[in-house]
Amino acid sequence: MPAPKELDPSSSLPALYGTKLRRLRERAGWTQKELAEKVYLSHSRIAQFELGKEIPAAEVSEMLDRVLGADGDLHDLWAHLRRLPPSDAFRKYKEYEVRASAIHQYQAHCVPGLLQTEAYARQIMSHAGPWCSEEEIGVMVAARIARSGLLKREVPPLLWVVLDEAVIRRPVGGPSVMGAQMAHLLEMSRKPRIEIQVLPYAAGAHATMGGSLTVMSFDNAPDVVYLEGGFGLTDMVRDRRAVARHRHRYDLVHAMALPPAESRRWIEKAMEEFGTWDSN
Repeated sequence: MPAPKELDPSSSLPALYGTKLRRLRERAGWTQKELAEKVYLSHSRIAQFELGKEIPAAEVSEMLDRVLGADGDLHDLWAHLRRLPPSDAFRKYKEYEVRASAIHQYQAHCVPGLLQTEAYARQIMSHAGPWCSEEEIGVMVAARIARSGLLKREVPPLLWVVLDEAVIRRPVGGPSVMGAQMAHLLEMSRKPRIEIQVLPYAAGAHATMGGSLTVMSFDNAPDVVYLEGGFGLTDMVRDRRAVARHRHRYDLVHAMALPPAESRRWIEKAMEEFGTWDSN
């Protein structure tokens, strides 16, 4: 019997649900067929749930939670998944992210997800979704932090990030949260295959003033581009001519940004302003 297909729980909320479902089933010692019989479904439906390809109906999720002894945790996750579906572009972005051999990003407003601390991510999500409960925020934060696992692979992707100066100046969460986030950026910037640059205000107008931009490259596939604007507006670009133009825009911003070593000094200066930099 072939081994079950590995699922990346950080790729989407359905994937996170499927991973949790599989772990609960395996902990109970049941096959997919045995679990399916207990909830009056075919085992193929259970397989689809575990692969994150299908979302169960409310009553099915409640039954799965009950028979697996999840004490409400599984169905609580289902509720977040139903109420907070990510955009189609963002779903596709996370699929590409885990496959990319190189990721080049310009971030206009905040630290990119792969480099966020948990406290910083919580602040970002709490302000972006003021209507969300603490439990919903917690699920989203956990999924975001899990994504950074790809930077811990034996051969991680090249990550080259250009941060607008606003990213390091705006005190998200106050001095303590922001200081810890800047310290994390410094630590990550010294790791192999990670480069971080700052684009200062003094650079003036530039080619990516419309929002954030990510170019992802692959070993055996064409580049793709992910665009982020205000209020959750996102787009995934695959057309080769359009991708080339967006790549040109990124290259122009990359050329205008401070070199990595000087960028680290700017981050340290920002930490001084937050009162969290210790030069010893």
